[in-house]
Amino acid sequence: MAELAGVEHGIISCDRYSGYKRFARLNPGVVLAFCWAHQRRDFLDLANSYPESAEWALQWVDRIGNLYHLNGVRLNASPDTPERISAQMVLEQAVQQMATDCAVGVRNHELFPPAAKVLQSMTTHWGGLTVFVACPWVDIDNNQAERSMRSPVVGRKNFNGSGSEVSAELAATMYSVFATTKLWGLNLRTWLTTYLQACADNGNAPPADIDAFLPWQMDAKRLAQMRACHPQEILSSS
Repeated sequence: MAELAGVEHGIISCDRYSGYKRFARLNPGVVLAFCWAHQRRDFLDLANSYPESAEWALQWVDRIGNLYHLNGVRLNASPDTPERISAQMVLEQAVQQMATDCAVGVRNHELFPPAAKVLQSMTTHWGGLTVFVACPWVDIDNNQAERSMRSPVVGRKNFNGSGSEVSAELAATMYSVFATTKLWGLNLRTWLTTYLQACADNGNAPPADIDAFLPWQMDAKRLAQMRACHPQEILSSS
Protein backbone atom coordinates (compact mmCIF):
# COMPACT_ATOMS: atom_id res chain seq x y z
CA MET A 1 0.00 0.00 0.00
CA ALA A 2 2.97 2.31 -0.54
CA GLU A 3 0.98 4.34 -3.07
CA LEU A 4 -1.33 5.44 -0.22
CA ALA A 5 1.48 6.58 2.08
CA GLY A 6 0.63 9.91 3.64
CA VAL A 7 -3.11 9.61 3.02
CA GLU A 8 -4.85 10.18 6.35
CA HIS A 9 -8.33 11.31 5.30
CA GLY A 10 -10.67 10.56 2.44
CA ILE A 11 -12.70 7.84 0.77
CA ILE A 12 -11.11 4.93 -1.09
CA SER A 13 -13.31 3.16 -3.65
CA CYS A 14 -12.04 -0.39 -3.57
CA ASP A 15 -12.67 -4.11 -3.43
CA ARG A 16 -12.45 -6.15 -0.23
CA TYR A 17 -8.71 -6.76 -0.36
CA SER A 18 -7.39 -7.11 3.20
CA GLY A 19 -4.63 -4.55 2.57
CA TYR A 20 -7.21 -1.77 2.24
CA LYS A 21 -8.88 -2.85 5.46
CA ARG A 22 -5.61 -2.81 7.35
CA PHE A 23 -4.78 0.61 5.95
CA ALA A 24 -8.16 1.95 7.10
CA ARG A 25 -7.62 0.51 10.58
CA LEU A 26 -4.28 2.29 10.82
CA ASN A 27 -5.76 5.53 9.44
CA PRO A 28 -9.13 6.19 11.11
CA GLY A 29 -9.77 9.17 8.86
CA VAL A 30 -9.94 6.90 5.80
CA VAL A 31 -13.29 5.43 4.76
CA LEU A 32 -13.52 2.40 2.47
CA ALA A 33 -16.31 2.42 -0.12
CA PHE A 34 -16.75 -1.20 -1.13
CA CYS A 35 -17.84 -2.32 -4.58
CA TRP A 36 -21.37 -3.57 -5.28
CA ALA A 37 -20.16 -5.33 -8.43
CA HIS A 38 -18.06 -7.62 -6.26
CA GLN A 39 -20.98 -8.26 -3.94
CA ARG A 40 -23.20 -9.02 -6.92
CA ARG A 41 -20.58 -11.47 -8.16
CA ASP A 42 -20.83 -13.40 -4.88
CA PHE A 43 -24.51 -14.08 -5.51
CA LEU A 44 -23.87 -15.04 -9.13
CA ASP A 45 -21.13 -17.44 -8.06
CA LEU A 46 -23.52 -18.94 -5.52
CA ALA A 47 -26.21 -19.41 -8.18
CA ASN A 48 -23.74 -21.09 -10.53
CA SER A 49 -22.18 -23.33 -7.89
CA TYR A 50 -25.35 -24.34 -6.06
CA PRO A 51 -28.35 -24.58 -8.43
CA GLU A 52 -30.66 -25.23 -5.47
CA SER A 53 -29.95 -21.67 -4.31
CA ALA A 54 -30.06 -20.10 -7.77
CA GLU A 55 -33.56 -18.62 -7.56
CA TRP A 56 -32.86 -17.09 -4.15
CA ALA A 57 -29.43 -15.76 -5.22
CA LEU A 58 -30.75 -14.24 -8.43
CA GLN A 59 -33.40 -12.37 -6.47
CA TRP A 60 -30.57 -10.63 -4.64
CA VAL A 61 -28.85 -9.96 -7.96
CA ASP A 62 -32.04 -8.23 -9.12
CA ARG A 63 -32.17 -6.18 -5.94
CA ILE A 64 -28.61 -5.03 -6.46
CA GLY A 65 -29.52 -4.12 -10.03
CA ASN A 66 -32.35 -2.03 -8.63
CA LEU A 67 -29.85 -0.18 -6.43
CA TYR A 68 -27.92 0.77 -9.56
CA HIS A 69 -31.15 1.98 -11.13
CA LEU A 70 -32.21 4.01 -8.09
CA ASN A 71 -28.76 5.53 -7.78
CA GLY A 72 -28.88 6.50 -11.45
CA VAL A 73 -32.27 8.16 -10.98
CA ARG A 74 -30.87 10.10 -8.04
CA LEU A 75 -27.78 11.26 -9.90
CA ASN A 76 -29.82 12.34 -12.92
CA ALA A 77 -31.83 14.73 -10.73
CA SER A 78 -30.32 18.14 -10.06
CA PRO A 79 -29.06 18.69 -6.51
CA ASP A 80 -31.42 20.35 -4.02
CA THR A 81 -34.50 19.78 -6.17
CA PRO A 82 -37.67 17.98 -5.07
CA GLU A 83 -36.83 15.23 -7.56
CA ARG A 84 -33.41 14.71 -6.00
CA ILE A 85 -34.82 14.66 -2.47
CA SER A 86 -37.48 12.15 -3.47
CA ALA A 87 -34.98 9.93 -5.29
CA GLN A 88 -32.68 10.03 -2.25
CA MET A 89 -35.50 8.88 0.03
CA VAL A 90 -36.44 6.01 -2.28
CA LEU A 91 -32.80 4.89 -2.47
CA GLU A 92 -32.40 5.03 1.32
CA GLN A 93 -35.58 2.99 1.82
CA ALA A 94 -34.38 0.31 -0.60
CA VAL A 95 -31.01 0.11 1.13
CA GLN A 96 -32.63 -0.11 4.56
CA GLN A 97 -34.92 -2.91 3.41
CA MET A 98 -31.95 -4.82 2.05
CA ALA A 99 -30.14 -4.40 5.37
CA THR A 100 -33.16 -5.72 7.25
CA ASP A 101 -33.59 -8.73 4.97
CA CYS A 102 -29.88 -9.48 5.11
CA ALA A 103 -29.91 -9.44 8.91
CA VAL A 104 -32.91 -11.79 8.96
CA GLY A 105 -31.11 -14.15 6.60
CA VAL A 106 -27.98 -14.18 8.75
CA ARG A 107 -30.07 -15.08 11.83
CA ASN A 108 -31.85 -17.87 9.97
CA HIS A 109 -29.77 -20.89 10.98
CA GLU A 110 -31.66 -23.12 8.54
CA LEU A 111 -30.40 -21.10 5.59
CA PHE A 112 -28.18 -23.03 3.19
CA PRO A 113 -24.62 -22.54 4.61
CA PRO A 114 -23.02 -21.17 1.41
CA ALA A 115 -25.88 -18.68 1.10
CA ALA A 116 -25.51 -17.68 4.73
CA LYS A 117 -21.81 -17.08 4.11
CA VAL A 118 -22.60 -14.62 1.30
CA LEU A 119 -25.05 -12.73 3.52
CA GLN A 120 -22.55 -12.68 6.39
CA SER A 121 -19.93 -11.17 4.09
CA MET A 122 -22.40 -8.54 2.95
CA THR A 123 -23.21 -7.72 6.58
CA THR A 124 -19.52 -7.42 7.42
CA HIS A 125 -18.92 -4.99 4.56
CA TRP A 126 -22.25 -3.17 4.79
CA GLY A 127 -20.82 0.11 6.07
CA GLY A 128 -18.50 0.34 3.08
CA LEU A 129 -21.12 -0.84 0.62
CA THR A 130 -23.46 1.99 1.60
CA VAL A 131 -21.00 4.91 1.55
CA PHE A 132 -22.43 5.95 -1.83
CA VAL A 133 -25.87 6.56 -0.28
CA ALA A 134 -24.74 9.55 1.78
CA CYS A 135 -21.98 10.52 -0.67
CA PRO A 136 -23.46 10.74 -4.19
CA TRP A 137 -20.06 11.60 -5.67
CA VAL A 138 -18.77 8.15 -4.73
CA ASP A 139 -19.31 5.47 -7.37
CA ILE A 140 -21.47 2.49 -6.45
CA ASP A 141 -18.67 0.21 -7.69
CA ASN A 142 -15.01 0.45 -8.59
CA ASN A 143 -15.37 -0.96 -12.10
CA GLN A 144 -13.91 2.09 -13.80
CA ALA A 145 -10.79 1.98 -11.64
CA GLU A 146 -10.33 -1.75 -12.17
CA ARG A 147 -10.75 -1.44 -15.93
CA SER A 148 -8.16 1.34 -16.03
CA MET A 149 -5.68 -0.86 -14.14
CA ARG A 150 -6.19 -3.96 -16.24
CA SER A 151 -3.46 -3.24 -18.80
CA PRO A 152 -0.79 -2.31 -16.22
CA VAL A 153 -1.60 -5.37 -14.13
CA VAL A 154 -1.29 -7.68 -17.12
CA GLY A 155 1.75 -5.83 -18.40
CA ARG A 156 3.53 -6.10 -15.06
CA LYS A 157 3.96 -9.81 -15.75
CA ASN A 158 4.62 -9.63 -19.46
CA PHE A 159 6.52 -6.47 -20.40
CA ASN A 160 10.28 -6.44 -20.80
CA GLY A 161 11.99 -4.52 -18.02
CA SER A 162 9.40 -5.37 -15.39
CA GLY A 163 12.16 -6.66 -13.15
CA SER A 164 13.77 -3.21 -12.99
CA GLU A 165 12.58 -0.77 -10.32
CA VAL A 166 13.42 2.22 -12.53
CA SER A 167 11.49 0.68 -15.43
CA ALA A 168 8.51 -0.01 -13.17
CA GLU A 169 8.48 3.60 -11.94
CA LEU A 170 8.64 4.89 -15.52
CA ALA A 171 5.82 2.56 -16.55
CA ALA A 172 3.66 3.73 -13.63
CA THR A 173 4.27 7.36 -14.59
CA MET A 174 3.43 6.78 -18.23
CA TYR A 175 0.28 4.84 -17.40
CA SER A 176 -0.87 7.75 -15.28
CA VAL A 177 -0.14 10.21 -18.10
CA PHE A 178 -1.86 8.05 -20.71
CA ALA A 179 -4.93 7.54 -18.52
CA THR A 180 -5.19 11.30 -17.98
CA THR A 181 -5.06 12.06 -21.70
CA LYS A 182 -7.69 9.40 -22.30
CA LEU A 183 -10.03 10.83 -19.66
CA TRP A 184 -9.72 14.27 -21.27
CA GLY A 185 -10.25 12.90 -24.77
CA LEU A 186 -6.84 14.01 -26.03
CA ASN A 187 -5.06 12.45 -28.98
CA LEU A 188 -2.20 10.69 -27.19
CA ARG A 189 0.15 10.80 -30.17
CA THR A 190 -0.48 14.51 -30.61
CA TRP A 191 0.03 15.27 -26.94
CA LEU A 192 3.17 13.14 -26.58
CA THR A 193 4.78 14.41 -29.79
CA THR A 194 4.15 18.01 -28.79
CA TYR A 195 5.49 17.45 -25.27
CA LEU A 196 8.66 15.65 -26.42
CA GLN A 197 9.33 18.37 -28.99
CA ALA A 198 9.02 20.98 -26.24
CA CYS A 199 11.57 18.99 -24.20
CA ALA A 200 13.95 18.89 -27.16
CA ASP A 201 13.54 22.64 -27.70
CA ASN A 202 14.40 23.17 -24.03
CA GLY A 203 17.75 21.43 -24.22
CA ASN A 204 16.38 17.94 -23.56
CA ALA A 205 14.80 19.08 -20.32
CA PRO A 206 11.13 19.35 -19.29
CA PRO A 207 9.52 22.55 -20.58
CA ALA A 208 9.52 25.48 -18.18
CA ASP A 209 5.77 26.02 -18.63
CA ILE A 210 4.22 22.63 -17.86
CA ASP A 211 0.74 24.18 -17.71
CA ALA A 212 0.64 24.11 -21.50
CA PHE A 213 0.42 20.31 -21.30
CA LEU A 214 -2.07 19.96 -18.44
CA PRO A 215 -5.54 19.56 -19.95
CA TRP A 216 -7.26 21.28 -17.03
CA GLN A 217 -5.05 24.34 -17.65
CA MET A 218 -5.63 24.47 -21.42
CA ASP A 219 -7.98 26.94 -23.03
CA ALA A 220 -10.68 25.72 -25.41
CA LYS A 221 -8.53 26.30 -28.50
CA ARG A 222 -5.58 24.24 -27.26
CA LEU A 223 -7.86 21.47 -26.01
CA ALA A 224 -9.43 21.29 -29.47
CA GLN A 225 -5.98 21.12 -31.07
CA MET A 226 -4.84 18.36 -28.75
CA ARG A 227 -7.99 16.40 -29.42
CA ALA A 228 -8.32 16.76 -33.17
CA CYS A 229 -5.19 18.10 -34.90
CA HIS A 230 -2.06 16.43 -36.16
CA PRO A 231 1.09 17.13 -34.10
CA GLN A 232 2.73 19.15 -36.87
CA GLU A 233 -0.17 21.60 -36.92
CA ILE A 234 0.38 22.43 -33.25
CA LEU A 235 4.15 22.55 -33.59
CA SER A 236 3.94 24.92 -36.56
CA SER A 237 1.59 27.24 -34.69
CA SER A 238 3.71 27.29 -31.50
